[in-house]
Amino acid sequence: MFRSFHEFLTPFRLTVLSFLLAIIAGACLLKLPFATVGHISWIDCLFTSTSAVCVTGLIVVDTATKFTRFGQVVIITLIQFGGLGIMTLSTFFLVFLRGRVSFTNIKVMKDTFTSGGDVDIYGLLKLIVVFTLSVEAVGSSLLFLRFSKIYPAGTALYHSIFQSVSAFCNAGFSTFSDNLMSFRGDVLVNIVMAGLVIIGGIGFLVVWEVRRCVRRFIRREKRVRVLSLHTKLVLIVTAALVVFGTVVFAAIEWNILLTDLPWYEKILAAFFQSVTTRTAGFNTINIRDLANASILVTIFLMFVGASPGSTGGGIKTSTFGVLIALGISRLKSMEEVNMFKRTLSRFSVWRALSVTLTAIAVISVATMLLMLTEGGISPFLDTPGMFVEILFEVVSAFGTVGLSLGITGGLTSIGKLIIVLVMYTGRLGPLLIAMAISPREKRARFKYAEEQVMIG
Repeated sequence: MFRSFHEFLTPFRLTVLSFLLAIIAGACLLKLPFATVGHISWIDCLFTSTSAVCVTGLIVVDTATKFTRFGQVVIITLIQFGGLGIMTLSTFFLVFLRGRVSFTNIKVMKDTFTSGGDVDIYGLLKLIVVFTLSVEAVGSSLLFLRFSKIYPAGTALYHSIFQSVSAFCNAGFSTFSDNLMSFRGDVLVNIVMAGLVIIGGIGFLVVWEVRRCVRRFIRREKRVRVLSLHTKLVLIVTAALVVFGTVVFAAIEWNILLTDLPWYEKILAAFFQSVTTRTAGFNTINIRDLANASILVTIFLMFVGASPGSTGGGIKTSTFGVLIALGISRLKSMEEVNMFKRTLSRFSVWRALSVTLTAIAVISVATMLLMLTEGGISPFLDTPGMFVEILFEVVSAFGTVGLSLGITGGLTSIGKLIIVLVMYTGRLGPLLIAMAISPREKRARFKYAEEQVMIG
């Protein structure tokens, strides 16, 4: 048993509870009569609030037509809070107001945005908030240049701010009913939105280190190691996945879905699809029209997701990179996992394996439950395509992506609750939730005898 409330409220539990309270508050606000157009059920309000706080983007009702301007403002506020993290913003305001910042707040910040190294947490906190607002402001300004040619100034500014915040937070919510399909060939909109998604998805620690590296280069300081292994890994894996997705989508869909488009629009659509698939959830093409091979690639990219300490979900790029390095090391019969002339700690390797296996378990269980709630005990031939649609939906929810093959709005109430839980788990991370609900650590005082088993 816990001796006091403070003993119970560990940093992990505080993070989990803060997101839960934000979701409940958001659902209550969205249920207000002046927040919606017509009647929207409580389960749909809860689903929308969870999707916003967890920066997922899955929707059961059209954001552009079913929510009033007030409701949309509530959604974008939830996205901003969920993207940065409730504890991040609360800590920032405490620092700004010169209030007392507890050890728990600092612990949450370190666990969320750093790899445990010696980082100036207050400097990083300032960078996170200022950098976020600055990038979103620049993104809004660039989008306004295009939207102002289509809408009145006030409406164009509103659309610009909403899309910019949603893109940077990798949320995928849009004030346009067709998402961004109307801007498929618009180079400015595509590049700005993709840039916001990538910057928001690489992680604030990466931004911090790159900023420090650039400043030292400008000042012509002596060459020192400023980029950590984590940052190098994230940048390389992110770039590789973007290039991989672009090439594969273009190769598969060039003469199928993209056949009627000019060559530059084909490349632009493939590039945007590759970027947004990794947790952003925007789309310039109809996802249901993708070829089966493209759907498989999309599921893979959604599963990997963004980077640690970012606004995105998935198992994270660094985890995927560690798994690749582990596989290469084992193929070479090497005991240690090495990359960039560094040896990875065993803790990092085992954590990467744990995150991946837990993610697979969550996705598998949720997919099975949805197969039962949505299709019942039906033969495979009676429900063609259902397995792929549900698996796609679950991976999208876990990776906080927001793409769908069109089944979200038709889910049963129980099915929507399952997706809510998957989005919540995906945003916080399954290991974080496991640590939050587990009792205090107990160190083992003994070790069992070692024995081998046959593998492979």
